[in-house]
Amino acid sequence: MTGVPGPVQRVLEDARAAGRETLYETEALAVAAALGVGIPAHLVVPGPGDVEQFDLGMLLGDRVVVKALAPGLVHKTEAGGVAVVAKEAPAISSAIAGMAERVPRAVAFMVAEHVEHGTDPGGEVLLGMRWTDEFGPVVTFGLGGTATEFLSGLAPGRAAAVFSPALRGGVAGALDRCAATGPLTRGFRGGAPGIDRAGLESLIGRALDLAARTMPAGIAEFEINPLAFTDRGPMALDAFCRVGVAGDADAVRPDLRPGAVAGILRPSTIGVIGVSGRLNLGRMILRNVIEAGFPPASVTVVKPGVAEIDGVRCVPDLDEMGFVDLLVVAVGAEQVPGLVEQVAAGSLAGGVILIPGGLGERPGSEAHAGRIAAALRDAPSPRTVVNGGNCMGIRSIPGRYDTTFIPAHKLTPGGREGRHPVAVISQSGAFAIARLDRLAWLDPAYLITVGNQVDLTVGDYLDHLADDPEVAVAACYVEGFRHGDGLRWAGAAARMRARGGTVILYRGGRTEAGARSAASHTAAVAGDTGVTRAVAEAAGALVADSLSDFEDLLRLAVLLGERPAAGARLGAVTNAGFEAVAIADNLGSMSLATLSPATTARIGEILESERLQGVVAANNPLDLTPNCTAAAYTDAVEAMLADPGVDVGLIGCVPLTPSLATLAPGDGHDEDVTAPSSLASRLVALWGSTGKPWAVVIDAGSPYDPMARMLEEGGIPTLRSADRALHMLGRWMAGTAG
Repeated sequence: MTGVPGPVQRVLEDARAAGRETLYETEALAVAAALGVGIPAHLVVPGPGDVEQFDLGMLLGDRVVVKALAPGLVHKTEAGGVAVVAKEAPAISSAIAGMAERVPRAVAFMVAEHVEHGTDPGGEVLLGMRWTDEFGPVVTFGLGGTATEFLSGLAPGRAAAVFSPALRGGVAGALDRCAATGPLTRGFRGGAPGIDRAGLESLIGRALDLAARTMPAGIAEFEINPLAFTDRGPMALDAFCRVGVAGDADAVRPDLRPGAVAGILRPSTIGVIGVSGRLNLGRMILRNVIEAGFPPASVTVVKPGVAEIDGVRCVPDLDEMGFVDLLVVAVGAEQVPGLVEQVAAGSLAGGVILIPGGLGERPGSEAHAGRIAAALRDAPSPRTVVNGGNCMGIRSIPGRYDTTFIPAHKLTPGGREGRHPVAVISQSGAFAIARLDRLAWLDPAYLITVGNQVDLTVGDYLDHLADDPEVAVAACYVEGFRHGDGLRWAGAAARMRARGGTVILYRGGRTEAGARSAASHTAAVAGDTGVTRAVAEAAGALVADSLSDFEDLLRLAVLLGERPAAGARLGAVTNAGFEAVAIADNLGSMSLATLSPATTARIGEILESERLQGVVAANNPLDLTPNCTAAAYTDAVEAMLADPGVDVGLIGCVPLTPSLATLAPGDGHDEDVTAPSSLASRLVALWGSTGKPWAVVIDAGSPYDPMARMLEEGGIPTLRSADRALHMLGRWMAGTAG
């Protein structure tokens, strides 16, 4: 532990020598002092009969706080290990005697001065730091006191802010979002601030420095709760510290060779094992590889007794295959460890995609995963890399191959040309395929499913793609980062954001179980999900709270990626009064633009041409009513978007009106949404002549799906309700600003 303060080092060594996993509070206060935080004057009293031996005069005030000191005692209040009594020997002795009965494992008792402080919001805060397996050391700041976890439940994402030593640039933004920052730095209801903003950021910085120097081998977890702000400065009124364990930060995987990920995404030769004469999973993969454009002459199938399958050469075993850049394995799980051992030991492939499950992701399969890890660890350099297992494989348009095994007739038509500079990286193949089938127009350049990440990780792929100028958007679905990979992922996300790219994250597998079992408030209020969100946002990523959010953020990032918003002033057009009201009610961080006189005059002319001038006014939001024709509708949208005060547009259409051609051709009507004169066709044409970001809302049922699909295929992001569209636009604008 380089640079650990001497007092901290000594209390940690004393605890280890005594076999304790946690420090006594008196020892934990030494850590608080190392942060430059004041600590109450205190005494350590062995028992109730010893109080008279101590000079109580050293403790300020007329009251004291008595606390039990016991190994592993974290929540002292709940255990009956805290009392506030008069600063008199009999009262203190009585409190200690009662406490000794309630906490029989207490070895001594702390008698501390009672520090007067405000209890208004911001008067008590929490400051903690802990080691996380995914992101390394993190620091937490937020609402404090005994109700911390309750307050966190009322204001998830705002009750606490989380910081990483590796991402110092995110401190200001995280503090802005935290509910405790305002009352603390500006005062509550006219009260004096507890600390100024610069002082708070300095305190957070010192905590980040200490966490980086002491974790995980020195300190595993530390917390001050509450940290009170008094006339004497910040004071630690309660402190907890769990001793670290050497080796927690050790690497668990051999380093990747340079170019390993590039080789697996753009191979020159491919081998496939597990192909059957019938249409099994391996055969489907083989066909998809060829249909994606990979040259059959550069593919080899490992299958004894057959000369060729689907025009591809077959060989009897791996030794006859020769070296391939990529080997796709689609056999039973019990065969996989032996195959990987053979491939790794003989350097028969640059990369391997393991399709089968049962390789460590479920109970009873740990031995298979262990053999694979050992084979990679012991392999000669440069070693083979492995994607999977339990994955759907990879579709790489730049690499001209597709190892997914979904038949084309089961997918919504959308093409496999990779027309959008997007990479989807997902632990779940089903998640990725389902999302992309709903966004069939998207057609990403890369679809990467990593499964249980026995070797290659989500972070490995983003680390590679973050520097690829041909990838503008990376959308990631993660159920759990491997050891240290969350921080690797975040660093890559920050690099990609710095070059103007967008990273979207949905964290699956979220649960409250970790928070319920946490020892400290720090871990409870900022569990795995909270830490993931905080670190991802500090890196500049957009974090999706739901599957629908993931889809909508992805469509906005892709379709508006080359149309940055200059500001947050909204111009809105609709044909329904309720939608105009809904837009005004759900602006969020946006504001309604004030239209210029020229724009107002132009809209007035359009309303007059439709004989609507006596019905509606040239306002923003603009309600065109259900009687407006498609031509006038488009003219009004064009005028709104052209206004110099409008930064972003939202175009609503309740499509049930008979005045607009919004249905696909069918019986009982003569509408045709694809006709050049339809509103959809006109909006698509307008999209090509405008440079501002805007989106469309189609608020109606499934008969209007073709219209929504047509707009989106034309490049216009299309959502299905105004309030959701505004929320998602606000998220996209906030996440891509600057």
